[in-house]
Amino acid sequence: MSSPNFNGGYKVCAFLDTTDSKHATLKGLILSTLARLHDKIIPIFTSTISGMFTNLEKELSEKGTSNFNPLNDNMSFEYIFRLFCNGKTPTDTSLGTNGPKAADKWVFFQLAPITSLGLKFVPNFIEDLVLHTFPLPYFLVKREHQKLYKAFYNSLGPILDEAEKLGLKRDEACHNFVFLAGFNSYGGLKVFYPSLIKWIGTGGPALHSRLAKEIRAAVKEAGGVTLAAIEKMTLVKSVVYETLRMDPPVAFQCAKARKNIIVSNHDSSFLIKKDELIFGYQPLATKDPKVFKNPEEFNPDRFIGDGEKLLEYVYWSNGEEIIDPTVNDKQCPGKDLIVLLGRLMVVEFFLRYDTFELEFGKFLLGSKVTFKSVTKATS
Repeated sequence: MSSPNFNGGYKVCAFLDTTDSKHATLKGLILSTLARLHDKIIPIFTSTISGMFTNLEKELSEKGTSNFNPLNDNMSFEYIFRLFCNGKTPTDTSLGTNGPKAADKWVFFQLAPITSLGLKFVPNFIEDLVLHTFPLPYFLVKREHQKLYKAFYNSLGPILDEAEKLGLKRDEACHNFVFLAGFNSYGGLKVFYPSLIKWIGTGGPALHSRLAKEIRAAVKEAGGVTLAAIEKMTLVKSVVYETLRMDPPVAFQCAKARKNIIVSNHDSSFLIKKDELIFGYQPLATKDPKVFKNPEEFNPDRFIGDGEKLLEYVYWSNGEEIIDPTVNDKQCPGKDLIVLLGRLMVVEFFLRYDTFELEFGKFLLGSKVTFKSVTKATS
């Protein structure tokens, strides 16, 4: 899906087989970095998201509606940059305020083969010819990619120092973190957060009231937004996992069989021969009617109590949710971070608002969400 040029010509962990000698080193660096940053995740998120809510309320006041997607893009990019770059904001770098736009263009060029613009007056065969037939040329996005690389290279100091200790070149490590931050993290949140808000919105005031009550009670007891408080929020946790079940941020996987293997479902078994291409579509698993009751319906309580046993079938991270990623597999190294960030979004939202109204539709690979109103917290 991605040309090497889009990543500086270097090996990127996401595209390496686990048998490649670089895979374990690069994924190990990513896992250890996320572990070292654990105490910064909540404080940086809390300080970053407050600006998004200010802009949301301003747009509602001035225009009567607020388009959530660009607000989310700006917040998500700033948060990921600050998290990996020792608290520095994109505006402190040569990116200025153009970070999300640069990342969007670079990510789009890599996702073009699976993207549909949804243009009503353009025949499908023209879109297929332009987007899905030939690789888009790197030179059209080279400027944006180099801006992202330069900003991260000048800001990732401690991470690049650690990479050198592992025998990696600084520029190679930087290209991997540009991909991790810009494609995996920012690109994932760009799709995940609108989906999360959309599904919570469909629950209406009844669900909103339950979430607000649970969140505020736990935060009050803990004296703030802490990991301990978040762990007590069973409804919040269930809502986040139900969103990941309904709309996995990355629905597709591709791989090549190393040997003859047999894949089985509930009814049949299939032989996949060595070197054959395997294509995976995760919603086939996350919406399996033999596992999930009413799989096409959003159920905020699905993973509460005994429902937690179903988490092993939520394959959004390219692996079972109950298994932690390691350097020897292809499961998303940021699996736990994304789940936590989803829960943090819900927590911060309902600490500020009692309920809200919105409209939503389809937008490229995700959802377009427009707020019509928010009701500020009364307790």
